[in-house]
Amino acid sequence: MKQLTVFTPAYNRAFCLHVCYESLKRQSCKDFIWLIIDDGSTDDTEDLVKTWIKEGILEIDYYHQENQGMHGAHNTAYERINTELNVCIDSDDYMPDDAVEKILSFWNKYGSNSVSGIIGLDSDSNNQIIGSILPDHIKSSTLFNLHYKHGVTGDKKLVYRTELTKKYPYPIFQNEKYVGLAYKYYMLDQEYEMLLMNEVLCCVEYLPDGSSRNMLHQYRRNPNGFSFYRKELMKIPFAGFVFKFKQAIHYVSSSLLGRNWSFLQETPNKILTVPALPIGFLLYLYIKAKTRTV
Repeated sequence: MKQLTVFTPAYNRAFCLHVCYESLKRQSCKDFIWLIIDDGSTDDTEDLVKTWIKEGILEIDYYHQENQGMHGAHNTAYERINTELNVCIDSDDYMPDDAVEKILSFWNKYGSNSVSGIIGLDSDSNNQIIGSILPDHIKSSTLFNLHYKHGVTGDKKLVYRTELTKKYPYPIFQNEKYVGLAYKYYMLDQEYEMLLMNEVLCCVEYLPDGSSRNMLHQYRRNPNGFSFYRKELMKIPFAGFVFKFKQAIHYVSSSLLGRNWSFLQETPNKILTVPALPIGFLLYLYIKAKTRTV
């Protein structure tokens, strides 16, 4: 049985998915399954993947579903994965040729049930590290502490134990396509730390239609998903005041965007939410102004 699943959510990405495929073909270690969650694509993604399956170079598991957004594709992936470990490589990203080998070698040497997985590095296509490297004076950390205690910046690549990622599924809201993926990660942070691995595991490309480039529109289109996300982050027991107050501000703005007039009754922290009202209202107005369609 394979030890690792590399899973890729894809929505109309036939034009770039081949870059990810070629990088997986070049892996020095083939002890992995490539799981592709086709999230309702209307292009020729399915035909393209079927040709790759026929090639027989990689073990590929292809699954097509109705469009649910990135978090819905992650839900489906975690339901289908049976390997010990998993890592998400987005459809517009790719892996260095030795990434799988490094993941498995590192995990087989240091991994255990006392940690939830591995935190590695992302780089851009010019091999420049995204943000900062990981601190070398510690061997493990939660993802939250890595960013908010140790000052690490930039996206990082997360390799998780699959039995843990099956916990905390993302909620699906009608007519919405987005819930912050960090919800699951911060929930797991409350139970486990992750091993730190200062190696590039993924090369990322931020395409113009990617979610990271269109966040204000995501706020406008998915207010219930963001309200849920901000409420959960306000509950994190080890988070400080500033972090939680920022979540309260966003919770107010998302609630107003979603016309949820009972948000003050539903907040997990009224002491933070009430003083966040004026700033949250201004953020609501800003988002509406910036996403107004002519």
